[in-house]
Amino acid sequence: MEIKPITPTIGAEIIGANLENLSNSEFNEIEEAFIKHQVIFFRDQPLLSVDTQIQFGKRFGNLHFHPAAPHHEKYPEIFVIHADKDSKFADGNGWHTDVSCDTEPPLGTCLQLHILPPSGGDTLYSSMYAAFETLSEKMQYFLTDLTAIHESEHIYRGRYDHRGVDNSKKIFPSAEHPVICTHPKSGRNALYINPSFTTKIKELSDQESASLLSFLFKHQQRPEFQIRFKWSKNAIALWDDRCTQHFAIWDYWPNERKGHRVTIKGSKPFFKNKKLNTSQMKLSAKLG
Repeated sequence: MEIKPITPTIGAEIIGANLENLSNSEFNEIEEAFIKHQVIFFRDQPLLSVDTQIQFGKRFGNLHFHPAAPHHEKYPEIFVIHADKDSKFADGNGWHTDVSCDTEPPLGTCLQLHILPPSGGDTLYSSMYAAFETLSEKMQYFLTDLTAIHESEHIYRGRYDHRGVDNSKKIFPSAEHPVICTHPKSGRNALYINPSFTTKIKELSDQESASLLSFLFKHQQRPEFQIRFKWSKNAIALWDDRCTQHFAIWDYWPNERKGHRVTIKGSKPFFKNKKLNTSQMKLSAKLG
């Protein structure tokens, strides 16, 4: 099994892994790459059975159930990603961190695409470590005392009506999380806000909050923090929702794109690393 970094900042491709039959040592190597590179990719994979994909996800932890989206008819752990000529929207078409509106947002997400458009349908991933580490030191310290409000009513209400989901009486989740969160495995700090779910900075006035969020959202989307993944049939992406954002580009209408996703349950975000480390200082100086 070979691990090939895609950029120095984010992403790696894992070559030679058989996700249908992983030894414990191979899984440990994959998990280490996942923590280090934030998003990892597997090409030339077989079409995983639903059971196999679920069991692979469970090796990272208990699975998360989406609060709004339709599930596989027999397997509620599976979120069916699907857009075609009749779709009014495509899942993931905008910068976001998966379900950050939950009190305990996802740890990570594993997606395999089975049907691809002839062209387009790429996914962008951005490192929220880099987004934090390239801010000035004074801005970093200012943000560590702030709390963000994450809401989902404006996104989920009526979103899946066309797929037979009746959520007219459902109360959609909202949560408050630190603006800067510490990754429980790597110990690095990440900028944990996103333009899809984050609606306000709790400690600031509406005008102050809007101005700061506008600046930070733009900063998060700097191209040097990103990679762009071009899917191949049955390729798999596994991304860490605690330190990344992603954007699934819907540029392929009226063509079809379809796959299965499992999401791993996380824990309540927290912040504890007030002091900058050497690597953060170096990256901030490099990217300015």
